[in-house]
Amino acid sequence: MRRVVVIDYDGGNLASAAQTARHVVAERGLDAEVQISADPETVLQADHIILPGQGAFAHCASGLRGGLREALIEATDRGTPFLGICVGMQLMAEWGLEHGRTPGLGWIEGSIAKMEFALEAGLCLPHMGWNVLEFEPGAHRLTAGLEQGDHGYFVHSYALTGWNPTDIVATASYGGAVPAIVARDNRCGTQFHVEKSQKTGLTIMANFLSWMP
Repeated sequence: MRRVVVIDYDGGNLASAAQTARHVVAERGLDAEVQISADPETVLQADHIILPGQGAFAHCASGLRGGLREALIEATDRGTPFLGICVGMQLMAEWGLEHGRTPGLGWIEGSIAKMEFALEAGLCLPHMGWNVLEFEPGAHRLTAGLEQGDHGYFVHSYALTGWNPTDIVATASYGGAVPAIVARDNRCGTQFHVEKSQKTGLTIMANFLSWMP
């Protein structure tokens, strides 16, 4: 039985992320068990790792303590599939600029900065609600089964800037291009809330949990 671990690091949104994963496991008949854990050894033994998150980058980054950060890096270095959700995705970047300059995990290029371009376009922050995902069908396993025009549910005021185009799987438009799905090797993430994105979110979660390293 595969072990799916949702990391408990004071990042919030744990229960709903785990519930979505369990729903997909049951619906698809996957041989997997989903658990929430803050234990580094459990993370190291995981077959799939989910890092949810909501709130400020700096606060969430500080929650990866007690060996959790090291375990997360070691496990994913070995090829364990990783899915970051919202701030969990943002932590994949090199830096976060919310409440000071805070190091991220450095798995993708760029920094997490306030969406000033949205304000300059006369839009409100946070960027909240449903938004269309723009992507190339078939370009990445996470988007298998999705169609152009499918939506994700966003709640954020900060986004990835200075990105490498090769890390971008999908974008959304909100006064400018907003990275919506990122991926590099076995590490991927969504800026939108998979667990709140109904059919789109369930499809992405199913694609992730079917990902065999």
